[in-house]
Amino acid sequence: MRGITSCYNEHAIRVSDLYCSRPSNSNHSSYLSPKLNNNNPSTQNSVTCIYKLNFISIKKTQFFITLTWTKKLIGQGFIINIINHNTDSDSDYVNVLSKFNTNPPLLLRKNKGTETFQNQNFEVKVLWDLSDAKYDEGPEPVTGFYVYVLVNSELGLFLGDKNEETLNLNEKQIHGAKFSMVSRSERFNGTGIYPTKVKFSETGIVHDLLIKFGVEEEGSKSHVLCLFMDKKMVFQVKRLKWNFRGNQTIFVDGLVVDMMWDVHDWIFNPNSGSAVFMFRTRSGLDSRLWLEEKNLFKQNEHDRIGFSLLIRGCKNPH
Repeated sequence: MRGITSCYNEHAIRVSDLYCSRPSNSNHSSYLSPKLNNNNPSTQNSVTCIYKLNFISIKKTQFFITLTWTKKLIGQGFIINIINHNTDSDSDYVNVLSKFNTNPPLLLRKNKGTETFQNQNFEVKVLWDLSDAKYDEGPEPVTGFYVYVLVNSELGLFLGDKNEETLNLNEKQIHGAKFSMVSRSERFNGTGIYPTKVKFSETGIVHDLLIKFGVEEEGSKSHVLCLFMDKKMVFQVKRLKWNFRGNQTIFVDGLVVDMMWDVHDWIFNPNSGSAVFMFRTRSGLDSRLWLEEKNLFKQNEHDRIGFSLLIRGCKNPH
């Protein structure tokens, strides 16, 4: 049986390490083309990440955390959902342990707290501190913060670069937390230009990703879609009024990655349309492109899914 790489090699675009993993000092004219009617980047107003937690002492139970960073006119904050699933059970995956919003707008710079929840036989403790958080353009903090999640006193998730001194955790315990990001969703408002960063695997590198989508300047009303990775154009799709939905397979960091797009509503709904783009790494001989979110929580060792990135662009914030 041929491997997955050879199966898709004939039709996929290969993004080699030399091509997209090293920054170039040359003129990035390809990065700036095509010229669109509006070249201002969109505003990112929410980021949702789903993490899978693995505990040494807790068997036959999978824990998932959905963490959404939000940015509104009245302030920034995050919402967290904690979900567990018994791997021996055939029941539905959802068992919501907690959901809380740490976004009191007027107290953002003093935003620090602890919440403890009991569910079944598990005690879940969430600690966060955004009081010194630094942000770029989006809602996700970059430095000066932490978010801890402990289950039965065992550290499962640690985000940020700031430590909680009262936990008395050493560096080995912090960096020994077993978690992985299985999904990331980003929402943008404004134009059809979406810059972000992505790492397709835990051992991979961080890539600069840019989607440019809109009407070309050259007198025609033809829509064009371009994907750039690390300042290099990967592919371009024209005549989007006909090709408003589609997919393209690329190879990056040794992985098979499917990109799918749906820009129908953006093109044909001039007032409140949206565009959707998904990147998903393939696992094994998985042939599914679109994936229901609930399947993220029902995987097993023989049916593992890859990482997915979903980008939704809206013309207005509503």
